[in-house]
Amino acid sequence: MKTVFADAFFFLALLNPSDGAHWQSVEFNRSLLAYRMTTTWVLTEVADAMSRPAKRGVFLEFIAELERNPAFRIEPTSEALYRRGLAHYADRPDKDWSLTDCISFVVMRENGIGEALTGDHHFTRAGFTPLLD
Repeated sequence: MKTVFADAFFFLALLNPSDGAHWQSVEFNRSLLAYRMTTTWVLTEVADAMSRPAKRGVFLEFIAELERNPAFRIEPTSEALYRRGLAHYADRPDKDWSLTDCISFVVMRENGIGEALTGDHHFTRAGFTPLLD
């Protein structure tokens, strides 16, 4: 079975019913027959976006569910991964890609992943296929 990368765009849409990409994210999450992979960097972005007291519990329940899901792999933070992402970031001075995006691109390339659960146009410009509008 193939693997797709899950970006913060996807998680935030999934967790927020008023997000414009919510229903598309829910449907992909339900029907996609693929393993999913993300990074602790991406999950940090999601946690930061959900840091308000009313949202923290939702995030904590979500992360516990994600960690129990055998179809989901979370690439842990490491100094080596940070350095590879930082090098990618430095090599692209003409792009407005975040460091987290660059780390995601490194992880995707190293794992042979070509598709991402995201609507972020940066993934397209980096040579990947976003699966959300």
